[in-house]
Amino acid sequence: MALSASTTLPYDAATLTKTFTDEGFVRSISEHVGGSLVSLTVDGDTSGPFTLTAARQLPTDRLPDLAKKLVGSSLTVTQKEEWDAPAADGSRTASVDLSVGGVPLRVSAVQRLVVLAEGTRVDVEGSVSSSIPFLGDKIAKAAEPMIGKALTIQAAQAGKWIENN
Repeated sequence: MALSASTTLPYDAATLTKTFTDEGFVRSISEHVGGSLVSLTVDGDTSGPFTLTAARQLPTDRLPDLAKKLVGSSLTVTQKEEWDAPAADGSRTASVDLSVGGVPLRVSAVQRLVVLAEGTRVDVEGSVSSSIPFLGDKIAKAAEPMIGKALTIQAAQAGKWIENN
């Protein structure tokens, strides 16, 4: 299943990068969706290439009943982002992989911070897949809108975080 999300924010890419890697921001996003941040590591200087890994504990109350039966009341989602160094104009690209503990569900995406005259456009494009025999497509279809919404929430909440911090 394909996913795609785009949000334009009135901030430069460096400010958004700083926000997306701030532990307080990542924690607030986790809590915004009813979960908690388990761990966050940033390997490398964010002014160049770096890797961010965040593990979150999330409730399954919004998942379809079929999925809840498989995973229980909560699950651990690990998000790994491999960021390239900024381009000459400040634009950035990250390869994003999400894995769900105990569930054969995988999200692979590319997130781009595209510099515009009025700020930065955050684009995310990727795919959701599940290797569960017979049920994988149904689970991926059910997960795709939720994952797309989560990625959109992150970008939208970044603006609020920047204004308040």
